[in-house]
Amino acid sequence: MNRDGVIFTGGGTEGNILAILSLARAGKGKHVITSSAEHTSVHAAMNAVEREGYEITKLPLTSNGIVDVKLLESFIRKDTVLIAIQHVNSEIGTIQPVKEIGEVAKKYNIPIHVDCVQSFCKLDISEFSPLVDGIAVSAHKIGGPKGCGAVYLNPRRRTVPVFPGVTHEKGLRGGTIDTPAIFAFATSIENFHYDSERYWNLRKLLKEKLADTSCYFIEGDEAHQLPSICGLCIKGAEGQYVMLRLNEEGICISTGSACDINSASGTKAILAMGHGLSEARTFFRVSFGMDTTEEHIRKLGEALVKLDKEIHN
Repeated sequence: MNRDGVIFTGGGTEGNILAILSLARAGKGKHVITSSAEHTSVHAAMNAVEREGYEITKLPLTSNGIVDVKLLESFIRKDTVLIAIQHVNSEIGTIQPVKEIGEVAKKYNIPIHVDCVQSFCKLDISEFSPLVDGIAVSAHKIGGPKGCGAVYLNPRRRTVPVFPGVTHEKGLRGGTIDTPAIFAFATSIENFHYDSERYWNLRKLLKEKLADTSCYFIEGDEAHQLPSICGLCIKGAEGQYVMLRLNEEGICISTGSACDINSASGTKAILAMGHGLSEARTFFRVSFGMDTTEEHIRKLGEALVKLDKEIHN
């Protein structure tokens, strides 16, 4: 990676949109490949170029929650100008085979953008960074300030500025940069530590607590799973209801509400894996942070066990 390609942004959303629009518009064709489970910002960028006449191929996920690299390669055409794939899914935490996808992209000389918001400083991105042309990251995911992020755009790739005529950031992003936020971002990178082993132990503990319930995990195999993001379903209860009941216990989780399903918000991954709408409505997400303890997980497990008994008795 060339440091000249780093541009500071207002966060991951801006980074994804800036990279996708800049790279796609610079190509000679009108075809883009992505997945059905990308972050909403990626879908927003895809909708924008689709209105400009581009054709978007949205790949499904396998039963393990990852993109099939051979399937992706089969959709490459002569007019394919960009591949956009996230590194770690924000809903279920599956790790995409970005290195293999990058090698395919290099084989056909197609630019590739990777959303690394969930994986930055948690997983090693150096194994694929030389192969990709765009990387988006965000500060608040690693303890930095909200409203700050960065995007890498390969200086050797032709790009078309989203905001024509500006002079800041090599003409790719206008406006004065937020120096204090960037400094705080750099500090958070230096200080952040992702304790993978601890998160695997917390995940194992939660599974043990839920072993005799109707709760189950939507996840990948261990080699393709970030341990701190848990996608779960509980039979017989909508995720929104589970979230509200846990809030009453002082436990914060997240989910896409039932009305969000058709707008591809909150349940994109489980739908992309082939699960039905009714099952998708039962989805909710639990994530672990630096301050999460075993006691927190025990309390969560007890609350879900209690809720499961209420639903099925």
